[in-house]
Amino acid sequence: MIKTQSRVNDWSAVEKSTLKILAATTWYTGVAVLILKSALLLKEASQLSFETHWITGSVVLAILLGAVKAKYIFINSCRKNLIRIEQLNKPKIWQFFRPTFFLFLVLMITAGAKLSSLAHGDFIFLLSVAVVDLSIASALLFSSYLFISHS
Repeated sequence: MIKTQSRVNDWSAVEKSTLKILAATTWYTGVAVLILKSALLLKEASQLSFETHWITGSVVLAILLGAVKAKYIFINSCRKNLIRIEQLNKPKIWQFFRPTFFLFLVLMITAGAKLSSLAHGDFIFLLSVAVVDLSIASALLFSSYLFISHS
């Protein structure tokens, strides 16, 4: 009786499916934010130069790089995380990613924001940061099918 009661009172205990939903939500939020950020950087770059072939080429390059990143990094990472979630005995709400992932996420967001602010007014720098952001967004999107197949 005491064990059952303590489990009921444990506000941080969740179902594994909840962790998968939180992980997928984080993944798709990253896609949306990075696509929006890339679009704003590309828009600024287009206002600095009328050479639209560079902008188009940057988008194509970013999507191709995203596909490579998805295949060799993001799909494996996503799959390992979903397997890890399945193996949790008493899942807690914060366990949808490992603690090191959250630290890495904060560092990446900070670095991305700093790079974007430094890129203002520089056509090549804007395109470079947009390619990095859009390639990550593409990799996240291309690997996100795993959340659907593991739900």
